[in-house]
Amino acid sequence: MPRSFFAMRSFTLEDFDYELPEDRIAQEGVEPRDAARMMVVHRDGRPFEHRRVRDLPDYLRPGDVLVLNRSRVIPARLFAKKPTGARIEVLLVREVAPGEWLALLRPARKAPPGTRLFFEGGEAEVVEVVEEGLRRLRFFTDPWALMERAGRAPLPPYIQAEVPFERYQTIFAKTPGSVAAPTAGLHFTEGLLSRIREKGVLVHELELHVGPGTFRPVKGRIEDHRMHEEVYLVPEATAGAVNAALEEGRRVVAVGTTVVRTLESAAEGGRVRAGPGRTRLFIRPGYSFRVVGALFTNFHLPRSTLLMLVAAFAGYERTLAAYREAVARGYRFYSLGDAMFID
Repeated sequence: MPRSFFAMRSFTLEDFDYELPEDRIAQEGVEPRDAARMMVVHRDGRPFEHRRVRDLPDYLRPGDVLVLNRSRVIPARLFAKKPTGARIEVLLVREVAPGEWLALLRPARKAPPGTRLFFEGGEAEVVEVVEEGLRRLRFFTDPWALMERAGRAPLPPYIQAEVPFERYQTIFAKTPGSVAAPTAGLHFTEGLLSRIREKGVLVHELELHVGPGTFRPVKGRIEDHRMHEEVYLVPEATAGAVNAALEEGRRVVAVGTTVVRTLESAAEGGRVRAGPGRTRLFIRPGYSFRVVGALFTNFHLPRSTLLMLVAAFAGYERTLAAYREAVARGYRFYSLGDAMFID
């Protein structure tokens, strides 16, 4: 089917639905990390392959530029009490000024502006309600110290098991700021990265601090969905390596949808711009990729923007066929589940 067909087709949410037995939602990661299963999806129509993440170097080429997201998950889940004693769950989303954070509160309607929140060893006030249900909080104690003392891992709602904080962290995580893990990177080990480099692949990093919008459901018309804003940084060395690859016809391999959205957001005039930025980029079928040539990713939720991004990259029919096969073959899904490599 020609690409232009999908550019013209109007998709609905139902187009991105699939049946998934509840026991396929991974509640823990495998050990070692690179022992997870990996489906290989060739965009040229060759049969799917079923391997392990440790086999990824077999599908990389000398000169490829593999890009990782080095953002570190912060212990952003906190619990507070109002002066009445009522309990409020707080998910800190992004620091907007010293001592001020955007946050999601539950139950939100019980916390209008002016509400005082008392944490274990800290205090904050709801300053205002901003877009998309977020509230701005002003802290009267150091919020970073508060998170270190009382914060918990911001696990997605479909993970019911207790997961050690470092298991929900990539081995290359450096810069604190994410409230959800860039989960494709969870599969990597030092040994796997060493073998990738030995093959002649250039490994580089960037940052996109993942917000809660990664789990935000799409409601209504796909065209009306608005992504949460996320901040990113493309280092000079990463931009240089990616631009050289683009000029010379070598592949840029993105580890995860966060890397895809960062590189595509930073693309300008056939090159990737170094430096900080903000993005609300919503990639769905019909999008023309300017930078990314291969993608390593997890299996994503039905009706999610992440699944739509994968369908834009691999092709809608190809993606849904791969998901059907993954369900039939018992792959593990979502953040701590198995992986897919699309070339």
